[in-house]
Amino acid sequence: MHSKRWASRGSGCFGTSIRAMKASQFFISTLKEAPADAEVASHKLMTRAGMIKKLGAGIYTYMPLGLRVIRKVEAIVREEMNRAGAVELSMPVVQPAELWQETERFAKMGPELLRIQDRHERDYVVQPTSEEVVTDIARQEIKSYKQLPKNFYQIQTKFRDERRPRFGLMRGREFIMKDAYSFDRDPESAKASYQVMAKAYRRIFDRFGLTYRAVAADSGAIGGDLSEEFQVIAATGEDAIVYCPESDYAANMEKAEAMAPQVARKAPTQVMTKTATPGKSTCADVAEYLNVPLQQTIKSLVLATEEKDDAGKVIKTQVWLLMLRGDHEMNEVKANKVPGMEGGFRFATLEEIDDHFGCKPGYLGLINLRRPVKVVADREVAAMSDWICGANEPDFHITGVNWGRDLPEPELVADIRNVVAGDPSPDGKGVLAIERGIEVGHVFYLGTKYSRAMNATFLGENGKPQFMEMGCYGIGITRLPAAAIEQNHDDKGIIWPDALAPFTVVLCPISPDRFPDVKAASDKLYGDLLAAGVDVMLDDRGERPGAMFADWELIGVPHRVTIGDRGLKEGQVEYQHRREAASTAVPVSDILGLIQSRLKV
Repeated sequence: MHSKRWASRGSGCFGTSIRAMKASQFFISTLKEAPADAEVASHKLMTRAGMIKKLGAGIYTYMPLGLRVIRKVEAIVREEMNRAGAVELSMPVVQPAELWQETERFAKMGPELLRIQDRHERDYVVQPTSEEVVTDIARQEIKSYKQLPKNFYQIQTKFRDERRPRFGLMRGREFIMKDAYSFDRDPESAKASYQVMAKAYRRIFDRFGLTYRAVAADSGAIGGDLSEEFQVIAATGEDAIVYCPESDYAANMEKAEAMAPQVARKAPTQVMTKTATPGKSTCADVAEYLNVPLQQTIKSLVLATEEKDDAGKVIKTQVWLLMLRGDHEMNEVKANKVPGMEGGFRFATLEEIDDHFGCKPGYLGLINLRRPVKVVADREVAAMSDWICGANEPDFHITGVNWGRDLPEPELVADIRNVVAGDPSPDGKGVLAIERGIEVGHVFYLGTKYSRAMNATFLGENGKPQFMEMGCYGIGITRLPAAAIEQNHDDKGIIWPDALAPFTVVLCPISPDRFPDVKAASDKLYGDLLAAGVDVMLDDRGERPGAMFADWELIGVPHRVTIGDRGLKEGQVEYQHRREAASTAVPVSDILGLIQSRLKV
């Protein structure tokens, strides 16, 4: 059974500033236990702290405490976006399908795009993002180069029909996002606008008080190098972040480059031999059976690309063999950039594999092929000698294989693998390390992808129409508090950074109804903190100290002041930061100054 402690209902006030209040005026509902479907810390703690309440799969009510955190995130984002020269607007959540059909995303986006119809059976979407709408605004309103550059942003509800919504606000279906879109006259100006946003994002995340990395990200089909993700560092993060401790290099796993070996390939020392490996179909099993390092084996991945006619019918299929060292993993984003594979690939069928190799997976290699295949060797593989691959015969592998002597040099050599810790850093300043992160922001140079699709042009200085150059910039407003909790919590509950806490300071009077001096001192400190601009909560519910402290430790308010009769008789109150194991006695006359110094008010 869940145990609940309730405070009476009250109304919050959310404007440009968030006023403090007393617990009896607010709404506090905490749980001793998390719901059974909560898997990660943020989901458990936000539910237990009464910050969110599940309404449906991936859909949550933001309860008063949670909404205060969200409003603080929004305030910081809004201030820095305005400071960077962006202009706020608000685009509809429900959008006509016609705009999405212009970019072909209505058909291509897949089931994540929620499609609906009105009473007249006209098609609409519930927006997951707003490139189409903002481009429509720009093509109607921006006529001349003299009106550029422009950057429009919104903080708005989005909906993506996730197949498996999970982890609370981390991967919900309905969420709040800040999305911004810049419009410029040429690529150079667009890149300048991008840099303005990249700097603004760094100011935003610095103000949040979280440990984060800005990492280079892959630009996908658009190409180019202007794409960065902002990742909050957390052990539970879904993304692998690659960085160099000795430099500023950082990238996500899809983008991080695996450098070619700097040493020349060694000369062959073994004779190529067909070797029995009964029942050993994985590189790890083969290495163990033959008592050789896993790094001496080759992993064979068979892919296929298709050429289609205008009607979408497949007219040609090409089978590819990608070769990686046995301890490495293929990077699909990198593989998609191999010449000839840019249009996308799929894994080959068993029939296609048998047709080309005459063998089932687990024993595949380049020796004794039935039909030729396109070969792509990873950079590391191209530098190997005396390596081991499948013999294209069940229960057999070939040992001592060498390029040049036993096989032609690989026709294509490319970086197609994920980097691993200890690889050389691409900037030449050390070796790479890997940590986990949660993506909460992304800045991206779009180019003319949407302006061309929607014919969004302006008249240039030469009087001729030109397509607008665009950038897009997103921050997950409701995802960010969850990421902050994943980074900042303990067995008692949440530990908010000052900038994000629902209340920065909580005052905990002990038995104020019994001790008038406690009530008077609490009210005075409360008033002094309010006058000093501190976001303070006075817990006047009359709870027992243990229950009161447990609530605020769970909720995660970073600064707590306890006012008790015994301490007041000695002219003291107790101060404790949420990260501290014990409280500190502070003279009543000094407590306001201490809090102000801690908060830098």
